[in-house]
Amino acid sequence: MNRKNSYQKTVYACFVGYIVQAIVNNFMPLLFLTFQFQYHIPLSKITMLITVNFGLQLLVDLLSVAFVDKIGYRISTIFAHICVVLGLILLTVLPDILGDPFWGILLAVFVYAVGGGLLEVLVSPIVEACPTDNKEKAMSLLHSFYCWGHVGVVLCSTLFFTWIGIEHWKILAVLWAVIPALNAIFFSKVPIIQLNEQEQNGLTLKELVRKKLFWIFILIMTCAGACEQSVSQWASVFAEKGLGVSKTIGDLAGPMMFAVFMGLSRAFYGKYGDKIKLEQFMIYSGILCIVSYLLISFVPIPVIGFAGCGLCGLSVGILWPGTFSMASVSVRGGGTAMFALLALAGDLGCSLGPGIVGAVSGAFKDNLKMGIFAAVIFPVLLLIGILWNRQIGKADRH
Repeated sequence: MNRKNSYQKTVYACFVGYIVQAIVNNFMPLLFLTFQFQYHIPLSKITMLITVNFGLQLLVDLLSVAFVDKIGYRISTIFAHICVVLGLILLTVLPDILGDPFWGILLAVFVYAVGGGLLEVLVSPIVEACPTDNKEKAMSLLHSFYCWGHVGVVLCSTLFFTWIGIEHWKILAVLWAVIPALNAIFFSKVPIIQLNEQEQNGLTLKELVRKKLFWIFILIMTCAGACEQSVSQWASVFAEKGLGVSKTIGDLAGPMMFAVFMGLSRAFYGKYGDKIKLEQFMIYSGILCIVSYLLISFVPIPVIGFAGCGLCGLSVGILWPGTFSMASVSVRGGGTAMFALLALAGDLGCSLGPGIVGAVSGAFKDNLKMGIFAAVIFPVLLLIGILWNRQIGKADRH
């Protein structure tokens, strides 16, 4: 019992790790207009910051397969937090000391994106390796903290900008840096087990990629990322149209509502997961996701379309952490490499989903509803993948 209690502190550190990940992905976008006016950076360049952040995280997902197990989880995780701290602090310094402020911001993004990518790879396998009673519950609860972190970053930052003033954003950046700094210290003290220490017959990368089940989970995870971001990226637009509010309110209401409902779904499974079959919960979630897409696409009442965004957040909550948990059970010995490649697949889906929505919308004269309808292919493929896993799992599982 004491052993489990000591590892509970490790799980708490991982919860905060996902809050740090939320800071990495959601703080700087709140400053895009400020960067435009303060440093005279065109929006065309500012969009490159998003591409660099997620592109570099994706690259880290891929490269981490080769070095994380060798360096160890503890050193890698502490390094990830330090990168986030340095990136946030550099964001307040480099734009003013370099000749071109854009390159200062880009360099800061580069540093903290390395930390964000490493956290995405490391946090889930650390929780998976902890001796907890119900790993599916722990994994779902873990991923809910990214949602609460997202909501917290947007809410706290907005309150700061309202009360203190957005011109003092550098103070807030340093305040956000305190969280990863403290969590780095926390991670230096908590007990950590590596997955490859638990699994005596761990798979090599070559053995892993030869497994049919592994590729099924790559498909499921790609679709999970696409299901999540296809609507999430456009939620502020639906808020503006559905509620008739200003762009500022829409930017807050849309993404925050989506994140809250996604977090509630994960927290619900985190509390009651021991009484619910994960596979069934994911199937029902996939069906609900299809329903939400159809509501958004075909119901002509704007408020119903906006409600469909919330329903979508509720439906996609379990998909990402649930895929991690199912893969861990089905592909024994997959270890850190499997978690890293699944994270990579999820990130690819996060790029692919909004990309298809945008491309199809453009082909139909900026009809966003047609773009969302085209994205129905992702929850459909996800359901096919889950059912496929059920069919061949018994024959391929070790």
